Amino acid sequence: MKDKGRKIFRIGSILVIPLIGLIYLLTSYSTAKRELNQEGENQDIEPKFELTIENKNNKPKKEYEGMVWIPGGEFSMGSNFDDESLCSIKGVTNDARPIHRVYVDGFWMDKTEVTNKEFAEFVKATGYVTVAEKKPLPEELPGVPLSDLIAGSAVFTPTKSKVDLNNFLAWWQYVGGANWRHPLGPDSDLKGKDNYPVVQIAFEDAAAYARWAGKRLPTEAEWEFAARGGKTGTSYTWGNVLKPDGKFLANIYQGEFPVVKGDNAEDGFIGLAPVAQYQPNGYGLYDMAGNVWELINDWYSENYYELLSASGKVARNPQGPKRSNYSAEPNALTKVHRGGSFLCTDEYCTRYLVGSRGHGEIKSTANHIGFRCVR
Repeated sequence: MKDKGRKIFRIGSILVIPLIGLIYLLTSYSTAKRELNQEGENQDIEPKFELTIENKNNKPKKEYEGMVWIPGGEFSMGSNFDDESLCSIKGVTNDARPIHRVYVDGFWMDKTEVTNKEFAEFVKATGYVTVAEKKPLPEELPGVPLSDLIAGSAVFTPTKSKVDLNNFLAWWQYVGGANWRHPLGPDSDLKGKDNYPVVQIAFEDAAAYARWAGKRLPTEAEWEFAARGGKTGTSYTWGNVLKPDGKFLANIYQGEFPVVKGDNAEDGFIGLAPVAQYQPNGYGLYDMAGNVWELINDWYSENYYELLSASGKVARNPQGPKRSNYSAEPNALTKVHRGGSFLCTDEYCTRYLVGSRGHGEIKSTANHIGFRCVR
């Protein structure tokens, strides 16, 4: 049991830790720069959101099915939210600070996350085998008994009763046989779910699909510019109110987290939803908040925004840092994730906030991780 728990931690929680939020408090850098001097005055004024300036009349004549044109331009990137709901602790979004100016060229982006149907077409054409379908190698998990090295992935498993939200292992399990074809384990399947986002996808799986489709994964700057839909500094992809006219505009978690039947489905769904069930943002993109986390091409670094801001210049088409930098897992190869998932909740994690960031180890997979492509 001890070895099994260690395996869950090594494979499952490397993914889960970065996406849930508490670890940010434990390891975040103080990028907000709101220190008070002895007289109680602010020594530094945090940058504010400035107007988004879109490129004009640059849409190519050739169009791509299932994609929308994102004009690109200059915008303010990041988040100035002080807390992320877990005990109302301030500072957990420090890795999304300071707000800084960025310019991106125009690009095409998938309207929705890649679906099970689309990924199945890729697998049929290429014979591709995903990371979760492969047995882990002993060198990948040193110290874990060979008998425990089985193909599988992390699966959200609701608890029987209320638990300490500091212990994420209470609701995540490593499940043998869980993969994109069987997202909840070997007894699950994709019947009737062609239009659901494909999940249990590792970074290299998404990159392989993108290459096959003649596309690529977005940069973090491209993703945020697109998610904002032309708006300036709003909290969500649709505006500043979580429930305009009393209605949810994203598939997130409402109710008691993470207990069995805790999600009351006020947004219309329990668990994963088909794509495009809510109105699109200003650029015609669906589900840029909630449903599944989206894999990003950039390496994750806790202080990357500080480095970009320090130059005092507009960052043009930033590609992310040259290497990952995550102090809680210094040896892990960590990529950015964006958008939050159906497990984001105001009790615990609100990373459906448009400027907030998530991240995960490149080999990690779970049933709330997907992706979309650009070109």
